[in-house]
Amino acid sequence: MSDGSSDQATGGLNRREFLSVGAFPLMAAAGATEFPLERAPRKRSAQDPVRVGIIGAGANVRDVMLPAFRQIAGCEIVAVANRSLASSQRVADEFDIPRPYGSWEELLYDDGVDAVLIGTWPYMHRTLTLATLEAGKHVLCQARMANTGQEARDMLEASLRHPDLVSQLVPTSTSYRIDNVIKRHIEEGYLGEILSVEIQRLQTGDRTGPGGFADRGGDLAWRHERQYSGMNSLNIGSTKESMIRWLGRGTRVMAMSKVHVPYRYNSRGHLTSVTIPDHVDIMYELMNGAQVHMRFSASTGLSDGNQTWIYGTEGTLHVDRRMNVFAGRKGDSQLSPVPNPVEEQASYRVGEEFINAIRGIEEITMVPFETGVHYMEFTEAVYRSAQTGQTVYLPL
Repeated sequence: MSDGSSDQATGGLNRREFLSVGAFPLMAAAGATEFPLERAPRKRSAQDPVRVGIIGAGANVRDVMLPAFRQIAGCEIVAVANRSLASSQRVADEFDIPRPYGSWEELLYDDGVDAVLIGTWPYMHRTLTLATLEAGKHVLCQARMANTGQEARDMLEASLRHPDLVSQLVPTSTSYRIDNVIKRHIEEGYLGEILSVEIQRLQTGDRTGPGGFADRGGDLAWRHERQYSGMNSLNIGSTKESMIRWLGRGTRVMAMSKVHVPYRYNSRGHLTSVTIPDHVDIMYELMNGAQVHMRFSASTGLSDGNQTWIYGTEGTLHVDRRMNVFAGRKGDSQLSPVPNPVEEQASYRVGEEFINAIRGIEEITMVPFETGVHYMEFTEAVYRSAQTGQTVYLPL
């Protein structure tokens, strides 16, 4: 998401402020990827404290990540870097972080930082991930993984060059509650052979107009700007992340998209053109040949929101907009509710998993860089197909 769709880069900072975080725009524009001093990670035992530095303390970092880290024994938040020393100091004062920095380079030179949480917008994720790994520090990067599939592949390749460092993405999807029950039904053969899938993800909350109608005259957010969001749009990547867990990867993609709100107001009150779509239809094929239809929109007023249907030769699964699961098999007259006790559900525990992986007591499952590459390549395939009208084959 977060679908990663929380405003992870803006909490307490306006858009213009955050764009000037240290040397971010200059480094990105110049294509800089290498940190000037490569360092080896510090040897540690499972009992050593893990000292975390934060680059970009936006809303999701403040509201979700910081509280989660603080609940982990032996995890210390020791440094933060925002647009300037002054903005970093405000975050440090609010969260009692001892070392505020005026740039991300300063934070990466800090030998007292073992691991870095990257909380910026996607356009800086590649630059910061490569620099963090080259500085000998573990990296936890906010979703969305990157702006393009190539940037995501660069991040994965860098992580493979540093196998002694933990590289992890913050999960974007919000399907933890239903992940296990869906995977269990599929793995145990309840559905038989999967034939087709219908996915509907319609945004009806604060980021759309009243009741989910097209937000004509709305404000320009970073998600509407191509240079900061790249080929990402709506919650396509977060949904594909869930689909990978349930059904594996796809093989080919066809898409159509539409920009229903072509102009929005920027921070100066000026109308600015928008090219990132707010309505997308996707057809793609699973590895077994099953067809998937996905519909995403931020302009479907009074819709009933999210739904999932998975159809097989022997049974059907349905997830309604409240994340309730229903199932039925051949011979049944209707679908029936599926028990989904809380103790059997997956949960959002990315901070704990990250720290445990650094300590060598847990493997990364949510979400390794490999998964991020898959959903970023899918996202780019959707973009390419919508632009050209052609089928795009995966992997890219």
